[in-house]
Amino acid sequence: MSVEQTTCEDLKAFERRLTEVIAYLRPQTIRWRILLVVVTVFTAVGAWQWLNDPLTSQISFMDSLLHHLLFTLSSLMLALLFLTGIHNRVVAPSILTRRTREVLADFNMSCDETGKLILKPRPSQHT
Repeated sequence: MSVEQTTCEDLKAFERRLTEVIAYLRPQTIRWRILLVVVTVFTAVGAWQWLNDPLTSQISFMDSLLHHLLFTLSSLMLALLFLTGIHNRVVAPSILTRRTREVLADFNMSCDETGKLILKPRPSQHT
């Protein structure tokens, strides 16, 4: 086997593995995005109810939060999700492809969002 054939096989194996990893991350990313949207909507609805409650200005802050458990619990859940790194989980495939593109740029290559390699033309050498 020549060096070019070995290199070609290595590139194909790398591309297969990259597409496999990105495809594996996509369903997890969708689930995290759905969770983030649901918790955000619950927080927004709870905040709307809390702000429109006429008793909010008449009772203490803690009592107000206890009367509006939807807002309280969803706000805590949203804060917990961000503290545990949901903001990285919802964009994991794009982080991976961006970092891969940065490394592949040294080899005059790139990749698309699915992990397929893009070979760029060789730069012309002017003498």
